[in-house]
Formats: sequence, structure tokens, C-alpha cells
Amino acid sequence: MYQATVGDRLLDVDPSAQTLGGDVLDADIVPLKDGFVHLLWKNKSYTAEWLGNDPVSKSVTLRLNRQVFQVALKDRFDLLLDRLGMKAAASSQAADLKAPMPGKIVSVLVEEGRQVQKGDSLLILEAMKMENVLKAPADVTIGPVLAVPGRNVDKNQVLIQFRSS
Repeated sequence: MYQATVGDRLLDVDPSAQTLGGDVLDADIVPLKDGFVHLLWKNKSYTAEWLGNDPVSKSVTLRLNRQVFQVALKDRFDLLLDRLGMKAAASSQAADLKAPMPGKIVSVLVEEGRQVQKGDSLLILEAMKMENVLKAPADVTIGPVLAVPGRNVDKNQVLIQFRSS
């Protein structure tokens, strides 16, 4: 199960059941050229163009019949973290990087004084039997690195402090 947010509209997407927003996705899809497809759905014709994606924000940009849509996506892991009350550790502000959940530091990928850009990988945290790559929330300079590989951390424990770039 996935969730897609388009504007202010939230749609449940279930690829296994082939449903979109509760409707069965019974569409005739024909690839045209790179990045373009033609859709025939519910007796309506659509031309869709893939304009790009942003893996950091988990969003894609599509053009559907000349109208551009920004689609934010959440997979089952994002939905689980939302249900557990554990939002992503990174925010748009350069606050300290905190552990989004209890876990064990697998590796630290940066050192103090290094300048990083939004989305750069900073460290790997193992939690719930999964490795989670924590990324820079903004363009920042790395301050004191408090995370130590092999050590366990608690939820909201400061792992890396930042200085604004």
C-alpha cells in the first residue's frame, strides 16, 4: 500500500489490487516516446509526461494533459513511521540531526567541518532490522559528531550537530 498526495488530495494506491483512490485502475496504457505515455481510463484520454523526481522528498513531477502535478509519495515504511509517531529525522531547517527511532549506529559517513548539501548521506542507523540512511536536512557544515559506530542510541538523541553554511 502506498499513499500519493496531489495538491490537497490524498489517494491510497495499492499496486497488488491495482487500485487508485479506491477505484480499480483498469487503464489502457501505451508508451509513446521517452517519458511519455498515453492513458485511456474511464473513457477519457490522457497524455502523461514524466518530468522528474526528487528522491529526498520522495516526490515526482508529472504533466497530465498540459497540467503539471507535484505528487508526494509515501511507501509502507513512511506510513509505518507516521503511525508510530516517528517522522523523518531530517527537516527543512538545519537543526541537530536526531535519531528518529531507537537503534544502533552502523557507520558515520561525515566528519566535523565538512560541508554537505541537502540530501547528502550522513550516517547509517540500524533499527527494526533495517538500515536507515539519515541525510542532511539542508546545506550545512557538520559540527560535532556525537554518533559512534557500534553504539546504541535512543529516539531523539542528538547524533550530529550542524553549523549553518
